Amino acid sequence: MLTAKDIMTTSVHSVSADTEVDELARLFSETNVNAMPVVDSEGRLEGVVTETDLVEQDKPLHIPTVVSIFDWVFYLESEKNFRDEVKRITARKVGDICSREVATCSPDTPVNEIAGLMVDRATHLVPVVENGKVVGVVARLDIIRSMRQ
Repeated sequence: MLTAKDIMTTSVHSVSADTEVDELARLFSETNVNAMPVVDSEGRLEGVVTETDLVEQDKPLHIPTVVSIFDWVFYLESEKNFRDEVKRITARKVGDICSREVATCSPDTPVNEIAGLMVDRATHLVPVVENGKVVGVVARLDIIRSMRQ
């Protein structure tokens, strides 16, 4: 049975939470990857950032509907969602746009379990973590390539 260590990519393109968003755009363009782990200075996983996270910065801002009665203002939608959306589209650092809740696996995780993680979590990249550090990544293309073996 194939495991993550059999199919993972070990030369991982990664960024830090302090990487500027414009630098991230350059890296996506130059490396031709669509997702990268976000790691600290010691290689510990902090999150994952995708091209979608970057593209979402350009989507139009949805202004929530409010109703004003006398001196009271009532939000008909979540005020928190609006604040989160404003924070996201004005972000300048990777740490402001990356996903922090990331599906991970170990080098010994069977490929079929990784495929299940990808489908269940709607993700294209699963970082392979050993002793708290990123040692590789499994992308959907890695899973597809493993089907030929």
